[in-house]
Formats: sequence, C-alpha cells, structure tokens
Amino acid sequence: MGRPEYNFVMQVDLRRQMEAELVSAERARQAGNEGRARVCARRAAGIAARDFLSRHGVRTRSQSAYMALQMLADFPALPADLRPAVLHLTTHVTEQFTLPMEADLIAEARKLVNGLS
Repeated sequence: MGRPEYNFVMQVDLRRQMEAELVSAERARQAGNEGRARVCARRAAGIAARDFLSRHGVRTRSQSAYMALQMLADFPALPADLRPAVLHLTTHVTEQFTLPMEADLIAEARKLVNGLS
C-alpha cells in the first residue's frame, strides 16, 4: 500500500491541474474560442478519468484525455449519472466545428471532475 502523504500530495496536484484546465477553458470561452474551451475541458476530464481508473486498478495505455474518457465510458463502475457527461465529452464535432447536440462541455467536465473525486 502506498504512503498516505504521497497519495494526498498527488491528489492535490491532480486537482490543481484539473482546475487550471477548467480555468483555461472558461478564459477561452470568454475570448470567443469555443474550440480551445472544449480542448481544455476535455483535458480536465481526462485527468479525472485517468485518476479514477488508476484508483480502480485500471492502467491507461495513453496520456490522451480522449482515450482515458473512452476507457471510462466502458468502465462498469462508472456512476450512471456521470455517463452522459463522458459521452458528451467524447462526441466529435461536426464539419462546422460544433457539437451535434446541446451541451456545455465545461459544465460536463466540472461534473465529471467533482463526481469522480
């Protein structure tokens, strides 16, 4: 079993990284760059997904946020109320660079970050 203080420090660092990505997402949205906002939101959610999967004994094969979210979508222990957020965060944009459904990926990422902690 790992040292508790190490795990605490790691959790604090991961939380800081997730929050920094969410702040970047909000700033990008305020600047009118919705594409960048989606990227930052997905990165925050990807950090949360990798951490959650790791705590459940699942190793992610890639550092890609998208791959971690795809693995999370298939993970049986994912709480059902978080599944729609994961699906929205892994939805590809259209040729017009918009989402094919109404979703606020920053809010979805926050929900996932908070729900997986």
